[in-house]
Amino acid sequence: MTIPYRPAAVAGLLALVLMIGAVAAGVSPTRAQEGALHPIKGEDGKPVLNYKVPVELESRIEELAGVVVVGNPKGDVTIAEFYDLNCPFCRRASADIAAMIEADRELRVVLVPFPVLGVASIQAARVELAVIKLATPAQVMAFHRKVYAGRGTIDGKRALAAAKDVGLPIAKVTAAADEDSITDTMLSHVRLGDALGLQATPSYIVKGVAVLGHPGRKALEGIVAAIRRCDAPSCDGK
Repeated sequence: MTIPYRPAAVAGLLALVLMIGAVAAGVSPTRAQEGALHPIKGEDGKPVLNYKVPVELESRIEELAGVVVVGNPKGDVTIAEFYDLNCPFCRRASADIAAMIEADRELRVVLVPFPVLGVASIQAARVELAVIKLATPAQVMAFHRKVYAGRGTIDGKRALAAAKDVGLPIAKVTAAADEDSITDTMLSHVRLGDALGLQATPSYIVKGVAVLGHPGRKALEGIVAAIRRCDAPSCDGK
């Protein structure tokens, strides 16, 4: 089983990825020097880089084609997650987000495919974006969890197998994955992620703040709780 893709489209997206730099390797020196906006710490006790993002950029997230809302669509707190299917930290984040949605019936999550780690990620994202186009949010979430269930590189073949496992018609998924509009959607996701300064995967946008890297379930739940208490990712000083 293979997934067709247009070489020109892949080359175009890779060129954009090269402009961004090594997205998952770390954060920019400028951001690191600025320090964290909120005192968010990861599971290792270390500060997690976070900073304010422009309202006009945050508002564009849900205007993108190829994003899907999971959890409660009318929930009181929204987390947007930018992720790459081949990012190991995103695999852990996927499990934590799924557990959070299960435990918190008021949580709203926007999944934003962010294929920045090479050709395999681009091929897998083409399939995932086709799934998002054709399936219900519940099916997309089932696909999302299924595709992370195995080990090793996730490419188009692995993504198609996951789509088949959750009951989606492979011929339709394959045809949709090869549409030129999928390339345009991927480019729009990567451009917006770049504009937001997301130089780590996964990254989250929540209440006007970018959180780079996965801080762990406990930290994310703390952010959600703080927003409910004081309308900010942290209530320190409020």
